[in-house]
Amino acid sequence: MSKDNPEEFYSRLKEELTTTHTWPTDYLYKFIVPSDPEKIERIQRIFDNTGAVIESRKSSKGKYTSLSVTIHLQNPDEVISKYKEVGEVEGVISL
Repeated sequence: MSKDNPEEFYSRLKEELTTTHTWPTDYLYKFIVPSDPEKIERIQRIFDNTGAVIESRKSSKGKYTSLSVTIHLQNPDEVISKYKEVGEVEGVISL
């Protein structure tokens, strides 16, 4: 994501999601998170009660955890909303 202009980034993302997906659809998020249980739990809470399937895997040295979140969403705005929520968690890398 562009740190300089996040709104421009999200605008381009919305356009891309609109043209490459048929909505509603299942969407796969991938995040790399420092292996801090509090941060991982915060991300899991963002997707609580949404029907999301969350898979996690620690890196070989255990310093980081990858989270794959599959969720059924209605439109690109919902995708972007979740990216913004997760983006508030310090140290998270969205792939």
